[in-house]
Amino acid sequence: MITIREFAKACGFSPTTISLVLNNAPAGRHIPRETKESIRRWARKLNYYPNQFARSLRNQRSGSVAVIVPDVSDPYCAQVVMGVTKSLYKSEHLPVLVDIQNSRARYQQFVRTLFERRIEGVIAVANSLQLQTEMLDIFAKNRIPVVAIGRNSQHDFINSVYVDNKAGARLAVDHLFQLGHRRIAFILGPKAVVDSAHRWQGIQEYAAETSLALEPSLISQLKEKASSPESGYEATMKLLRKRAEFTALMAFDDMTAFGAIQALTQSGIRVPEQCSVVGFDDIAAAAHFNPPLTTVGQSMEQLGAIGASLVLQAGKAQRTREARPRSTHQEVQPKLIVRASSARV
Repeated sequence: MITIREFAKACGFSPTTISLVLNNAPAGRHIPRETKESIRRWARKLNYYPNQFARSLRNQRSGSVAVIVPDVSDPYCAQVVMGVTKSLYKSEHLPVLVDIQNSRARYQQFVRTLFERRIEGVIAVANSLQLQTEMLDIFAKNRIPVVAIGRNSQHDFINSVYVDNKAGARLAVDHLFQLGHRRIAFILGPKAVVDSAHRWQGIQEYAAETSLALEPSLISQLKEKASSPESGYEATMKLLRKRAEFTALMAFDDMTAFGAIQALTQSGIRVPEQCSVVGFDDIAAAAHFNPPLTTVGQSMEQLGAIGASLVLQAGKAQRTREARPRSTHQEVQPKLIVRASSARV
């Protein structure tokens, strides 16, 4: 990379003028438009980029936002991150991905690094107990804007955006109930995942309001820290080994549902002719599975985009107000997406 002095020598403008234009500094608003356009053309011609490190030293801002996820290989996390990055792309902020791999030790190590890098905001996918909102308090105490995605933080200075999981679970079980299913098997999510309890609560509330019986022999719970097709397969095989009869199965999420369908198919049970299956999340693969999966859609990209918007708004408000702004908590409603994996009894 060439230096700004070499750039100035090549184009004939002063280093100060070049810096004001390329950094979109407020002090450069009086520079003629022709001059700005000429400097930008020279910058493209010379492949010159402003030294952001030097700029951050001058204005004490890094322009970086940490995006913390429990496991980046999880399709849920991946799609949330996609929404975050698309939103931040429109701003001057750079996302810094932090994958803690469901490890608190890794999280603590990254926290130190993020403070050293003078991070300006934190967006955390907090749908796992491995990343509780209380763990984000250290950023809030240091006046760094924080957004928790996937959980209502109930914190005065930690923003949050989350899906109404109870409502989503009710949509799924009601869909099966309206199709005539009364013997419904349930695969509950891992206890370490916050959404598990909320979705099960929604199912219990629905059952209490209708004639649906929740039979213990038709309930299985994932034991691992995270869901997967493998865990869904094993949970379904466990239900089948009990020889309990059921005409429908509601899985904790789409990944679990994929494994459940595999187990049913291998056991000679046709989906949906002999057993309907419903998932939750509507990850990208759900529409292309065989059969295409009926599921509860929550737009993970939308959650990520809202989270990015909240952290940018909080940062701007914090810089322009004397009083510290209170947090915002936004709930997103899910929707039922009916495909070919569910049918009438």
